[in-house]
Amino acid sequence: MKHIEFQDKKGTFIIHNPENYSGLYLPLAGEKGLKSSITPNLGGDSKTDQNHFLLEPVSIENLHNNRNTRNFWCRVYKVSDEKNELSRGINPQLLGCWSVCGNSAEQEFEKFTEKQEESVLEAGFMWQKLSRRSEKYGLQAEVTSFVTISGDMEVEYVEITNISDKDVEVVPIGVIPVYGRSADNLRDHRHVTSLLHRIQTTEYGVEVKPVLSFDERGHQKNNTTYFVYGSSENGEKPESFYPTVEDFIGEGGTFLNPEAVRTNKPGKTAGTKIQGKEAVGGLRFSRKTLKPKEAAGYILLSGTTKTSDSIALLTSGCKTKLQVQKMLEEVKEHWIQKVNVAFETGNSDVDNYLKWICFQPILRRIYGCSFLPYHDYGKGGRGWRDLWQDCLALLIMEPSDVRQMIVDNYGGVRIDGTNATIIGSSQGEFIADRNNITRVWMDHSFWPFVTTKLYLDQTGDFDILFEKIPYFKDFQSKRGTDHDQEWNSSYGNWQKTDNAEVYYGTVLEHILLQNLCAFFDVGEHNEMRLHGADWNDAMDMAWEKGESVAFTCAYAGNLKEIAHVLRELERVQGINKIELAEEMECLFAYGKQLYESPKEKLQILKQYTDLSAHNLSGNKVVLSLEKVCRNLEEKADWLMENIRKNEWIQDGDKGWFNGYYDNHGRKVEYSAVPDEAGNNACAKNGVRMMLTGQVFAIMSGTATDQQIQEICKGADAYLYDRNAGGYRLNTDFKEEKFDLGRMFGFAYGEKENGAVFSHMAVMYANALYKTGHAREGYKVLQTLLDTAMDFDRSKMYPGIPEYFDNQGRGLYAYLTGAASWYMLTMITEVFGVKGQLGDMVIAPALMPEQYDQEGKASLEMEFAGKKFAIHIFNKEKKEWNEAQIREAFCDGITLLAETGRKARLMRSEIEKLELEKVHEINIILK
Repeated sequence: MKHIEFQDKKGTFIIHNPENYSGLYLPLAGEKGLKSSITPNLGGDSKTDQNHFLLEPVSIENLHNNRNTRNFWCRVYKVSDEKNELSRGINPQLLGCWSVCGNSAEQEFEKFTEKQEESVLEAGFMWQKLSRRSEKYGLQAEVTSFVTISGDMEVEYVEITNISDKDVEVVPIGVIPVYGRSADNLRDHRHVTSLLHRIQTTEYGVEVKPVLSFDERGHQKNNTTYFVYGSSENGEKPESFYPTVEDFIGEGGTFLNPEAVRTNKPGKTAGTKIQGKEAVGGLRFSRKTLKPKEAAGYILLSGTTKTSDSIALLTSGCKTKLQVQKMLEEVKEHWIQKVNVAFETGNSDVDNYLKWICFQPILRRIYGCSFLPYHDYGKGGRGWRDLWQDCLALLIMEPSDVRQMIVDNYGGVRIDGTNATIIGSSQGEFIADRNNITRVWMDHSFWPFVTTKLYLDQTGDFDILFEKIPYFKDFQSKRGTDHDQEWNSSYGNWQKTDNAEVYYGTVLEHILLQNLCAFFDVGEHNEMRLHGADWNDAMDMAWEKGESVAFTCAYAGNLKEIAHVLRELERVQGINKIELAEEMECLFAYGKQLYESPKEKLQILKQYTDLSAHNLSGNKVVLSLEKVCRNLEEKADWLMENIRKNEWIQDGDKGWFNGYYDNHGRKVEYSAVPDEAGNNACAKNGVRMMLTGQVFAIMSGTATDQQIQEICKGADAYLYDRNAGGYRLNTDFKEEKFDLGRMFGFAYGEKENGAVFSHMAVMYANALYKTGHAREGYKVLQTLLDTAMDFDRSKMYPGIPEYFDNQGRGLYAYLTGAASWYMLTMITEVFGVKGQLGDMVIAPALMPEQYDQEGKASLEMEFAGKKFAIHIFNKEKKEWNEAQIREAFCDGITLLAETGRKARLMRSEIEKLELEKVHEINIILK
């Protein structure tokens, strides 16, 4: 049975009886302000940040019993046929109390029975509409929910229709409980913080303004007002209010069976003031008689503001049905325009899922890695790694903002090559580590250049490399091994010189510093030290002797690519010298004897970190670009050859690279093949293989073509699990390997311990495509997408999750770097549309099954500020590596075709194209 049914090409879908599936939720947010989550029965929460939750915070495991949340009730009366009964003062017969979102004790009891009400959810980017039909009460309701673009308010529009052939009388009651404090207060001073509440009713709603806030910032005067306002569709004010929990649910009551609804309890009037209670925005509207087919609409608005006097003005633009409808259309159009990438592959469901995947990086920019029910860790913002990987997607969808974002983000790099790990709320804002806790993820220095390289290819903007920015400074020193005892808060968070001046270095200097420091920071096996962890945050228990071969490969690739960029810089701009901090000169030490000695490499690192432990001299050294390039290439070549020689594991016709050393200095991965002495190291626990080491060995160019083929065989044999959704992150180690990381305490097949972890799987696909193994890469991408699209297994709304568990259920929806990499891979590798120093190069690697019946596949996107519709024609549906470009046109003008597999649109030609026009590119294959 098909559960997700798409309604258009813009990602809009419907699903029937969605409340029958656990863990479903949709994000609702504005560009700033409120960040909400909403379930099919209107559960979830809403907040602006960690310290300001409008609704009570929820995690995935209390989402299913999250009943003290948004709701809308109808006390339903049957109106007698006797025409004069009401005029005689006889009350209509009460039929019962109905929740329009199914959130009542009665409806909970009838769930999964023949009495279950029919419900349908329709949803798109940042909005949902829940339709529910009750034959018992003769009513149908539609509840449309969204957050305004500005993020000031969440809006619920409720429309109730009489579907019976008799008059029905209803008393509508909308309710939104107001939490109004920090998430910290869920258990820490929950009751005490309610004593701080100052609650008042106004003509249109309920306002809650706590006197103080109790959170990690200490006791502070509170300036935030939380509000719930409402009106009828014609702008009429509520009749009365239930401003506290005890007013609404009553003694012994619950939110599933509240006293105010059950007993028709009178509400409070406008102007009521109450102190020290748990708050509710309970709004009772006047009694309404609905004739057959007649409908009535009601509006609930909830939000936060720093200026309570502004609430009336803020809500005045959303008091009527027409105003709400107009605002909803603006919200829909705003987010559709944001997702300015579209695919046509002959399968409309696949195209719509890809549309949602392209939306996910936007969600992570807004939510960070927190603030959705599965993402209950962290306190907001994004991590260092996230800053850079999200830029990959933004370079495609919002390129105009990315240049400054890249420059600002480099300001988080320390002079020792590590970086700030607490990211501020503003772009380019970094905060010193709390409590002087040492945090060094050894992969962090890898990602900035990856993003910068994509930017350079997309734009050809070499000037960015010479933007000057400061370095971050705090107590941490010498790559997390020491503290700068001379530093204090009065010094500030920018690196200074001996003259007490803030030191500025170029973006290029930051890039070289990050990657060269990593080169010398090695363990006893001459691979780069793992420190606190690498990409896999849960590999966090091998600080002393742990090494990451995986990211040694990655850095080797970076060093080679940096050299390539610098050679292009010299070719294009004629620059042959660069200026760097003089302390860095020692990092260009070279020679095989040095490279092969971990001790000597660490001495070089110590020399540099000693020189830069507190201040810099401020002096510069000028280096030849040619010598720098040769130095980087020599280092990269040595790293790759060393890994090929010492880390390769042969397993018959299969093979892979050992990716790690544990805290005992032992290789982590091995095969089932006996060693030279006839011993089988894994007779007890079986093969040990991890995907991460293979991804970066392939992506960096460390793995030879023969090795890539053997890695694919190994991954297919030991990591691939179709039922779980694709390629697992690792085999089952069958031990709690706490000399490597906490991940081994997780159940196997969950999260970092052997789940199908979408992020690394997509990067595996990307690496395979890049190295000419497109069919193998397609298998990775398609298996993930097939699993996500199989609702019976994934039980998730459209998109790609952080991971799939052992049963193929999608977990941690929306906020994952996998989406950025999936979108990037589809565009730059599958459709083959990528930048090359500002030119657009197209080299498609589409599989025959990715074309429609006529052999056509299309991509809409922006490049260099211009809009393009790119159509690939493969009428014979040849395999990707057999099809050659016969003709290529842009707006009818022939493009330059290179090597039969690649077409190029020069930057100079792109700049001549009209700005608003959608330019048609046709690539005809033969």
